[in-house]
Amino acid sequence: MSEDLIQAAERFALTLSQYGLQRMTARVMAGLLFTQQDTMTAGDLSEQLGVSSGAMSGALKNLTSMGMIERVPAPGSRRDHFRFRDGAWATLMSSQNAALAQMTEAAEEGISTAGTDTPAGHRLVQMRDFYTYMLSEMPALIERWHAVQAAHPR
Repeated sequence: MSEDLIQAAERFALTLSQYGLQRMTARVMAGLLFTQQDTMTAGDLSEQLGVSSGAMSGALKNLTSMGMIERVPAPGSRRDHFRFRDGAWATLMSSQNAALAQMTEAAEEGISTAGTDTPAGHRLVQMRDFYTYMLSEMPALIERWHAVQAAHPR
């Protein structure tokens, strides 16, 4: 990978980690996103990022369970190869529905404890209403995204 791509990948990983993704997981995600290769092995990624195989293993496991990357067969190789999944971003947003639902539930619990006629209750009602709205809109938004992608394949 060129030095410019390496630097862009590291900046991208920093952005992801600033928004809550574990630093190593963000770096591995960026490495797979910015590579010019179709697939990479854990060893390839470890070497590129200068990290241990143990750190790499955890990050790959996280990204696989998130649905962002997948393990793929590589003819003639006994090593696992990984690549970014097609549709990974929509998958990630779809999985956020569970987080939206949890936030809605947390707000509901807070409202029942604080009451609606209190400053805390007012803030919690706004929180609940926002997350309820996002939860109702997200599936349609993702469906429209899939329709746009199907209409304009790359």
